[in-house]
Amino acid sequence: MKTKTILALMLAATASLAQAQAPAAPRPLKVLIIAMFEPEAAPWLAPMKLTEAIPVPGLLPESPALRCNADDVCLLTAGMGHANVAASTMAVTLDPRFDLRQTYFLIAGIAGIDPARGTLGTAAWARYLVDVGIAHELDAREMPKGWASGYFGIMTKGPGEKPKLEYHTEVAQLDEALLQKALALSKNATLTDSDAAKAYRKRYRQAAARQAPAVTQCDTLGGDTWWHGDKLGEHARAWTKLMTDGKGVYCTTQQEDNATYNALARAAAAGRVDVKRLAVLRTASNFDRPHSGQSAYASLMASTAGTPGGFVPATQNLYAVGGLLVSDIVAHWEQWRVGVPAP
Repeated sequence: MKTKTILALMLAATASLAQAQAPAAPRPLKVLIIAMFEPEAAPWLAPMKLTEAIPVPGLLPESPALRCNADDVCLLTAGMGHANVAASTMAVTLDPRFDLRQTYFLIAGIAGIDPARGTLGTAAWARYLVDVGIAHELDAREMPKGWASGYFGIMTKGPGEKPKLEYHTEVAQLDEALLQKALALSKNATLTDSDAAKAYRKRYRQAAARQAPAVTQCDTLGGDTWWHGDKLGEHARAWTKLMTDGKGVYCTTQQEDNATYNALARAAAAGRVDVKRLAVLRTASNFDRPHSGQSAYASLMASTAGTPGGFVPATQNLYAVGGLLVSDIVAHWEQWRVGVPAP
């Protein structure tokens, strides 16, 4: 009897130890918000109650943790530029502590904007993500006569010829149902503006640039070079049209989105995420070209100094617009869990 009791105790202890050592089930996340640097992340923290810090190996030293809330919404500060966001996004998607198979991803960052398409503080949901950096380049002083730009597609003979998509990251189209739902939820969002932005936009002749900020749909162009000016702006418009077979409309310029998409696509191929559950929101902190009478250089320097006054409204409007999508996902999770509800 004594032997049986000791054996039972030993078996119970073994089972208890095995249970203690068993890995916890992965935590399902409803939404992962992807910001690039702290000013983009900050507007989300208090209203979304993102008070839980979860360190993730492979993230930036200055932003080493996801910030999460009790509703299983987390925010990643991924870093600026293609390399940083790709590495950070992959680190999170490959972390076995998270179940991201039904997670919605929201890229929420600031950008430059074409004054023909919007103004300082405007919030633009993207349908197409186009990479402007994968190209041949000839210095404008050495390009053939008659060319509008020294940039042209890899392995093509000149501007206007669409390259083969051999890098597989040149262009991506986001899910239309999610795009339309995001637009429907946020079209009447109350946007932040500033006195400086109101004054600065009056210097532009384009009607869209002179209006108050609004929520819109137009497409985003990504590349690590922070370009500026009318000539490169024309190239941006033409390149977006070329790479989307005439369907895309260039609107915002940023550095990261194709790289983030590629990281998520790799994770999707491994069964870790559903890349169709990605939405991209870019808000305008500056114009991508000068106003009449201003040089491209002066415009760029004004933008980097924050003179246009769009930086604070742009960061605040990330939450004002994107937060409506995130809140709806959380509030109606049983519907969103199986797919995008009808608008």
